Amino acid sequence: MKKELICISCPTGCHLTAETDANREWLITGNRCPRGKVYALNELTDPRRVVTATVASTSELMPRIPVRTDKALPKRFIAPLLNRLYAMKVQIPVKSGEILIENVENSQINVIFCCDCIK
Repeated sequence: MKKELICISCPTGCHLTAETDANREWLITGNRCPRGKVYALNELTDPRRVVTATVASTSELMPRIPVRTDKALPKRFIAPLLNRLYAMKVQIPVKSGEILIENVENSQINVIFCCDCIK
């Protein structure tokens, strides 16, 4: 199996090639620094993203409040999390950094508010 990736670990944006060997292990080429190999292996074996979204609120001034995960979440959990967030309506006040959802899918990753909303 062969896959092409572009590394986003630094501004260089190396074009990486990932191929599996006879033992089904990934061989990464095209990286100009060690971070490229780490990025490719993570992306191929356990892709993760920081999730950003908004949730509805009871505030007239700020009817939607921005939230995000405090760490990168495995991609397989993103769609269910977004569905859950978009169905919520939170009571104000809330503070930046306050946890909205703790331990998403037992991942030890939380959803936190990105700003204060007091009115």
